[in-house]
Amino acid sequence: MIAIIDFGSQYTQLIARRIRELGVYAEIFPYSISKEELLNSSKENVEGIVFSGGPASVLDEDSPKVSLDFVKSFDVPILGICYGMQLLSYLNGGKLEKSLFREYGYTGLRIIEDSILFKGVPREIVVWMSHGDSVVIPPNNFRVTSVTENGIIASLENTNERIYLVQFHPEVYHTQYGKEILSNFVFGVCNATKGWSLERFMKEEEEIIKKKVGNKRVVMAVSGGVDSTVMAVYLSKILGTQLLPIFVNTGLLRLNEENEVIGNFRSLGIEVKYVDASDEFLFALKGVKDPEEKRKIIGKKFIEVFFREAGDIEILAQGTLYPDVIETSSVKGPSATIKTHHNRVAEIRKLEKEGKILEPFRFLFKDEIRALGRVLGVPERIINRHPFPGPGLAVRIMGEVTKEKLDILRKADYIFIEELRNDNLYEEVWQAFAVLMSDKAVGVMGDERSYGNVIAIRAVTSVDGMTADWARLPHEFLNRVANRIVREVPGVTRVVYDITSKPPATIEWE
Repeated sequence: MIAIIDFGSQYTQLIARRIRELGVYAEIFPYSISKEELLNSSKENVEGIVFSGGPASVLDEDSPKVSLDFVKSFDVPILGICYGMQLLSYLNGGKLEKSLFREYGYTGLRIIEDSILFKGVPREIVVWMSHGDSVVIPPNNFRVTSVTENGIIASLENTNERIYLVQFHPEVYHTQYGKEILSNFVFGVCNATKGWSLERFMKEEEEIIKKKVGNKRVVMAVSGGVDSTVMAVYLSKILGTQLLPIFVNTGLLRLNEENEVIGNFRSLGIEVKYVDASDEFLFALKGVKDPEEKRKIIGKKFIEVFFREAGDIEILAQGTLYPDVIETSSVKGPSATIKTHHNRVAEIRKLEKEGKILEPFRFLFKDEIRALGRVLGVPERIINRHPFPGPGLAVRIMGEVTKEKLDILRKADYIFIEELRNDNLYEEVWQAFAVLMSDKAVGVMGDERSYGNVIAIRAVTSVDGMTADWARLPHEFLNRVANRIVREVPGVTRVVYDITSKPPATIEWE
């Protein structure tokens, strides 16, 4: 396996995912871990180590650091990325300075020295940068192998000690030949062997599940999304009638979604317990406008309803994925929480301490879940379903959530998605949805001026959701969608299209 030391980068999980795509297992560990803890907790032999990026500056006194003794104690090749490059340069005696200008986003790179890391890579490529500090004097015995278009050192290496450093992010989709660079490190430098596969994972995890569950009843929440659906199918094949899936209708679902979800599960041979708690959620959200407050209320209410319907819980199964673990748990490093997840609240942590939590997908990524779903025979219409936020339409309504606003948004969103499907564009975009704005705009209805609601529609292309670009949908298509929404959704006078990429924006609006 390749061990990844996390220094808080939002891209850390992408490093693991890219290496797994190469057929080699990769796992993430906090920078505070000891060598003994790392070796004891890993399931495979460590054949290489990657130091991730991070938001801190190595020059800051309280920034996350490891000792040089820790670095040298493993005697395996090391790859430092961004912050990892700066830290390893600093530890080995190099000099860092805060840059006069920050390299961020697409940046040209020129390879000036041959390196095994750049085998098969053109001499000039475009890479993804995100840094404020730069290495200005390399450590002794390290040579510069590439520079940016701005003359900043982009990569260093010490082949004798097998330390390779890159200022850019090869794990990010936007870096040209990033996969080849990681492959050169994993196979060309570390001599790692392929051994990671979903089939192997399924076989090993099945034995763990059977041993943990025994004859106990397992309950789980299902939403109809890819993660919970694949989890339900997977556990159903292993546990049969010991599994009880519960589907809570929060009242924040899309148009006719509850019927669609129940129908999908029945077609897969799985009966779910359906709970309509719409009124409870709407009442709890009355008068609330703050986005984070809405998320907290929804998460709390969901736990309350679910625990009430589940009764005495012997085992709770969750479709927690690796990104959830990384984003919400400090044990995986100093990463800042980007999202609020209700699968890590106090009630869940209590069950976890009691040994009642089952999370067989906690080390899998979204694309691996989709691949697993295909192995299990889950239909493509479910596997290719766009992501939908846990708080539902509540975070797509700016300001207070009301039944009237939900009705408007549901109709507009339905039209947008329907037209995407009609034009075979649904699977061409990674995610698409409508947003109801809080402000109103002037319009002309029946030869009279009127003030009505504004709908923003958003569609993005992405590989993993970590970065995303706005989808270049045809103008004729956008015109048709806008006309339909204004004509068919009462009270809407204007439709706008969001053309902001991630970063700087997030995909969702709240």
